[in-house]
Amino acid sequence: MGTSTGKGKGKSTDATATTRTSNSTATTNPSDKRRVVVVVAGGPEGARPRVHPADEPLLLADDLAAVRGDGCFETLLVTGGTVAKLERHLARLGRSAAALELTGPTPEQWRAGIDLAAREWGGSEEGMLRLVLSRGPERGGAETAYITVAPVAEKVARVRAEGIAVTVLNRGYAADVGQSAPWLLVGSKTLSYATNMAAIRYAVANGFDDVIYTSAEGEVLEGPRSTVVIARDGELISPPSEVGILEGTTLGALTEVAGSDGVTVRRERLLVADLLAADAVWLTSSVTLVARVRRIDDVTLPTVDPGIDVAGMVDRAVGRVVSRAGR
Repeated sequence: MGTSTGKGKGKSTDATATTRTSNSTATTNPSDKRRVVVVVAGGPEGARPRVHPADEPLLLADDLAAVRGDGCFETLLVTGGTVAKLERHLARLGRSAAALELTGPTPEQWRAGIDLAAREWGGSEEGMLRLVLSRGPERGGAETAYITVAPVAEKVARVRAEGIAVTVLNRGYAADVGQSAPWLLVGSKTLSYATNMAAIRYAVANGFDDVIYTSAEGEVLEGPRSTVVIARDGELISPPSEVGILEGTTLGALTEVAGSDGVTVRRERLLVADLLAADAVWLTSSVTLVARVRRIDDVTLPTVDPGIDVAGMVDRAVGRVVSRAGR
């Protein structure tokens, strides 16, 4: 069981506070400005992958991605020059596109664009590769599909190494909202991310690094950009997709590796009390990969080794080579 810090939702003063960096005070690294942009579909050249100058505009002013968030996306990690979990991400992008009634490029066209983007990026540093599919301009015309690659934020390394403090926020929906109101698209990765980003800003303003959402009934759901995983009695447990959450690609990859290591991964409906009583809690995602949760609101979680190397298994699942001393 965790222990209370007695600080409520005030500003954090523990080690996890070092993972936050204010935009107003952060030092800009010149390499942080590096970008690669590849157009996959849209514009006069049609569905032909081509590099687009990263410092030149791409979208029309009335593109529905910009004016309505009408589209979907995926974010992938480029590590060692290789794009991690590519097929899992393409499959999920296809499901999101279908839910939005978008056609999008074929998987082959996406792969050709991704290969081009990865070659342009190179293998010297990790990159955050984003696939974006928009309904296209409001005036009519073809859907817009493009890829960007940018450096992984410096704070990601700190989060991976030090862990995070999270606050629990009510998402305001019932756990069965995905079935009762499918038009809310809760299981799709849409471009309409304003509420997720607002939740993260709220968390940071109150001294936390991230958020764990709960349903209106109090069930644990997911993070704004992550999947919740706990360790309990030698098993890994994560909420099921039936509670209206995005199916995590990192969780899927982790499940395969864990199975080969003899570790069971189960899907089970959870309450916050289950997180507080767990042997360990993590948020998993495609770029950060694994962040151990060190504190939930005013409760500090146990720091003991749960006996399951989740970070190591995820590194193996995505083909990321990291020395034990460097983790």
